[in-house]
Amino acid sequence: MKVLLISPNSLTTPYPVYPLGLDYVADAIRAEHEVRIADINPLGDLEALGRTIERYAPDVVGISLRNIDNTDKLDPSGFMGDYRACVNTVRKHSPAPLVLGGSGFTLFPEEIMTDLRAEYGVVGEGERLGPLLTAIEAGSRDISGIPGILTSEMPHRGVKPLDRTFALNYLCARSQLVYYLKNGGMLNLQTKRGCPFRCIYCTYPRIEGRRLRRVPPEMAAERALRLEEAGAKYFFVTDSAFNADYDHSARVAEAFIKAGVSIPWGAFFAPTPPPDGYYQTLAKAGLSHVEFGTESLSDQMLAVYGKPFRADHVRKAHEHALAAGLYAAHYFLLGGPGEDEQTVEETLSRISELKKSVFFFFALCVSIRIRRCMIWPLNRVRYGTGRVF
Repeated sequence: MKVLLISPNSLTTPYPVYPLGLDYVADAIRAEHEVRIADINPLGDLEALGRTIERYAPDVVGISLRNIDNTDKLDPSGFMGDYRACVNTVRKHSPAPLVLGGSGFTLFPEEIMTDLRAEYGVVGEGERLGPLLTAIEAGSRDISGIPGILTSEMPHRGVKPLDRTFALNYLCARSQLVYYLKNGGMLNLQTKRGCPFRCIYCTYPRIEGRRLRRVPPEMAAERALRLEEAGAKYFFVTDSAFNADYDHSARVAEAFIKAGVSIPWGAFFAPTPPPDGYYQTLAKAGLSHVEFGTESLSDQMLAVYGKPFRADHVRKAHEHALAAGLYAAHYFLLGGPGEDEQTVEETLSRISELKKSVFFFFALCVSIRIRRCMIWPLNRVRYGTGRVF
C-alpha cells in the first residue's frame, strides 16, 4: 500500500521542530508498504500539500497532531482550525481513509475523532499503524483486536505501551531535512520511552506509559553520530527526563564520548541529587545545558505535585550542574492545588539560591487542563517529543 504521513505542525518559534515521530512510524511500516512523509513546513502551504497528495495518490493518509494549542494566555492560539483545514485538503485531493495520531491526539482521541471525522485513530505509539494497515489491505472491517486503534463508532478503551524496543532507523534522506538544518539547525534524539514519575499534571505516562524502555547506549550514540553527519548543529534528547534512569543515561553519555559525538546537546532533567561525577560525564559527552522540571521550591507544593524531590534536592542538583560547567534553566508552575501566598513566597525567596540560571514561569490556570480527574499541562512547544505518530 502507498501511505502518506502528514506533519501539519507549522510552528516556527523559536525554531521549527523536526517531526521525529513520523520517522519512527515510517520506519516501522516501510518493509511492507511504500511510505512518504509530507511536512507542511518545507512544503509551505496547503496548496502544495494538495499537489503532493494528487501526485502520490496514497491508499491511506495519516496525520500527526502534535499539540492542541500553545497554552499562552498573552497570545492564545488553538491549532484545531489548522488541523480541520489540513483534513479538508486531504479530503479534497484523495478518497483514501484517514488515520489520526500524535501526542495531541492521544490526549483527546474521542473528541478529535468527532471533530475531524477521520476513519481511524491511533492512540499512543504510532508504530501501531502497521497492524491497522494490514487489516485495511485485507479488507477487514473488524479492527477491535488491534490495540490502540479506534474509530468514530469504536471508542478508545485504553492501551498499554509497546513491549518491544522501538526502532531508531530514522532520518531518511529527504528534502525536508534540509529545511530544519537551515532554519535552526537542531534535530532530535530519543534514548528511552516512558516515565516512572507520578507528577499529577504530566502527559508522558498517558502517552508512553510508566515503564521505561531503554535504547542500548551504543545504538543511541550511533544515531547521535547520524544527526551530526546529517549536518545538525545541536540535538535535543526528547526523553521525559533524561536522568529518570541515572545508570542508563550515564552509559549513554559514555557511549557518546566513545563514539566521538562532538556537537552540543540538551535534555530535560528531574532535579534529584545525582551520583558523584554524573554531570561531569554528561558535560564531557557534549551536554551544554540542563533544563530542570522544578515546578516549585515549596516542599508542600512539591508533595502536592507528586514530585520525587524536595527544595533542598533542587539546590543540590543545580549546584552539581553548575560545578560541571553547564548552563541551567528551571521551569516553575505557580497556582497549583493548595497554592497560597506562603508557598509562593517560599518558591520566590529560594530562587536566589539558584545562581546563574534562567527561569520559566507558568501559571497553572492557563497551563494545565483538568479532565477525567487528571491534571496535566499540554505538550511543551519548545521541543519536539517525537515519540508518537
